[in-house]
Amino acid sequence: MKKKKTVRGGPAIAGVPLKKEYGQHFLRDKNIVASMLAHVSIDKTTSVFEIGCGDGFLTKELVAARPARLWVFEIDPAWAKLVKERYADEHTTFFVEDILTVDWQRFAEFKPWVLLANLPYQITFPLLHLLAQHANLLREGVIMIQEEVAQRLVATGGRLFGVQTLFFQHVFTFTLLDRVPPSAFYPPPKVYSRLLYFKPRIERDYIEDEEQFWLFIRRCFSQPRRTLKNNLAPYGYNLTVASDEILGLRAQQMTKEQLLSLWKTLSKKE
Repeated sequence: MKKKKTVRGGPAIAGVPLKKEYGQHFLRDKNIVASMLAHVSIDKTTSVFEIGCGDGFLTKELVAARPARLWVFEIDPAWAKLVKERYADEHTTFFVEDILTVDWQRFAEFKPWVLLANLPYQITFPLLHLLAQHANLLREGVIMIQEEVAQRLVATGGRLFGVQTLFFQHVFTFTLLDRVPPSAFYPPPKVYSRLLYFKPRIERDYIEDEEQFWLFIRRCFSQPRRTLKNNLAPYGYNLTVASDEILGLRAQQMTKEQLLSLWKTLSKKE
């Protein structure tokens, strides 16, 4: 492992300072990298992209896997320069860009893509929304995210079950992989992390007037401790057509199928 240094009062690796604003916690466990690679299929025909290469701990192994192409997005030019000098080959392209602002149409020519990334915690949900918008460009991926966020994405009910759960499960299937302790990173974060495998759904549930459905879902969960009846009452739905038993539940006590059924009942035209 490269020697850790302190530069101008802060932590650094290979003389490059870490920047808090980028949420830089660099993976240091080779077993975790091996697990990430073991859960996806990469061969000489595969298009792979990585978000946030850091000092190249994962990038090195991605280059060694010899995909058809590897695109590395790194917002910090110092790390992009260092990793490019260390590991880049003719199949690897570096983009010194914020992945949240790129034009995703550039991916279309070489789809489908495999994503592998140790994500900064603060971009997890903005990135997931982008992945959902461009799911047609993706084949599968493994991302490292905060443990509680991973649990929220696979929840089927309870405290962590909510609008984000329903929306992302509508677009992707998720599988929890390794739970990763803070000691696997430098500097260590304050919370546990989790590897999460995802794959776009080939077939999604048909939802008529989908935009209005997700608005309905947000209203159902607007105050999670209140019943559906109390949350929906201000919005003009004809609640008399739904059963008192269902309306007496909280949204977190419902399944997606039940919520979809309730939406269909409440949205029926007279």
